[in-house]
Amino acid sequence: MSDLQIGAVAIVLMLAGIYFGMHIGVALIVSSFVSVWLVKSPEVAARFVAASANDAIRDYLFGVIPLFVLMGMLVSVSGVGRDTFDVFQWLMRRIRGGLGLATVAANAVFAAITGISIASASVFTKVAVPEMIRHGYTARFSVGVVAGSSVLGMLIPPSLLMIIYGVLAEESIGRMFIAGIVPGLLLAVGFGLLIVAMAYLRPAMIGNLAPAADLEGAETVATAIRKFVPIMALITLVLGGLYGGLFTPTEAGAVGAAGALAIALVRQRLTWRKFWNVLVETGFVSVSVLFLIIAASLYSRMLALTGMPAAVTEGITQLGMGPWAFLAAYVLIVLALGCIIDSVSIMLIMVPIVLPIAKSFGMDVVWFGVVTVVAVEIGLLTPPFGVSVYTVKSALNDPRITVRDIFAGSFPFVLMMTLVLLVLIAFPSLSTVLARM
Repeated sequence: MSDLQIGAVAIVLMLAGIYFGMHIGVALIVSSFVSVWLVKSPEVAARFVAASANDAIRDYLFGVIPLFVLMGMLVSVSGVGRDTFDVFQWLMRRIRGGLGLATVAANAVFAAITGISIASASVFTKVAVPEMIRHGYTARFSVGVVAGSSVLGMLIPPSLLMIIYGVLAEESIGRMFIAGIVPGLLLAVGFGLLIVAMAYLRPAMIGNLAPAADLEGAETVATAIRKFVPIMALITLVLGGLYGGLFTPTEAGAVGAAGALAIALVRQRLTWRKFWNVLVETGFVSVSVLFLIIAASLYSRMLALTGMPAAVTEGITQLGMGPWAFLAAYVLIVLALGCIIDSVSIMLIMVPIVLPIAKSFGMDVVWFGVVTVVAVEIGLLTPPFGVSVYTVKSALNDPRITVRDIFAGSFPFVLMMTLVLLVLIAFPSLSTVLARM
């Protein structure tokens, strides 16, 4: 069996392992170890694994992952998400479908300090869904808008997926963060336009569109400013310092975590028990992501050893497949994988294979990363896996609203994300205009 055949078999066995329930990291490591064993020897395979584990995350840059996760967790328990929704709810109280718009706007702001869609989905399910249902919105629309807008956390910086792509592509994480700003805002605006269109063209899908009269006195300008200052101060501190060149991404994460801790303490929302739970949850998320990065590093090295990326590139060239056909096939594969596995796993499996091909076609690595993240995000809302959908369901704890209702409610947002993805593919400058400045 040739090296190339061993690499192909390794990919098939790895996907089969994932399909039958094996953890993605374990599947990557086992398939890579066995492949290197067959190509070289057991001793080389053992050293291969050890070297990958040592080299993959020893750089201090990887401290950005637990720090940004910690910041997001602290912000979630501090009540900032609730206050952000209250402010936008009050601002948009006179607009048709205003509570849906408020949810999208609050999610966009919240995404700028969390970077994890699951955090946004869990927070706004508890905050926004009961409020929308109370004001006469349909349950299906209420859960759909929360699930749909929660994906903004994976695109608007700081984004965990952007960090992972930057690591895999050996691209500046700061540049990837900047590249996500315009596409993230474009997606948020697209969601807003979708809600307005539904409110005027298909009002039955939303429910009661009467102005929320009981919100008139809910806030004043002074109380709204007081509620909005903490989150804007944290965003300015972290992203302003990062884009202004004052902090590296790791330093920005540390400053952000310290700022989020200060906000939680000042607002007296952080007990010792909550703080311990935040640290434990941060550890779980960080360790799982870093373990996957180690596994992906080994997987990437194994593919390079077998010559798989070069062979795939050559095969595509011989087929006469141009860059657009390649990109279309890649996006379709990512969308299909999104139906069965999670977003991080998709990136770890696909990026090491397709990135050399994208480079051979002269594609911009930053733009390709944005396209990848948006395509992967769509999988957060598609059945049967749909991580954001199941997060909403578990946080809601309402037997009257089924998983099917949430998938149906989020479907219009999937269509809008697909439209935005096509726009980003057609106009690469939208993703690179800020990153290349």
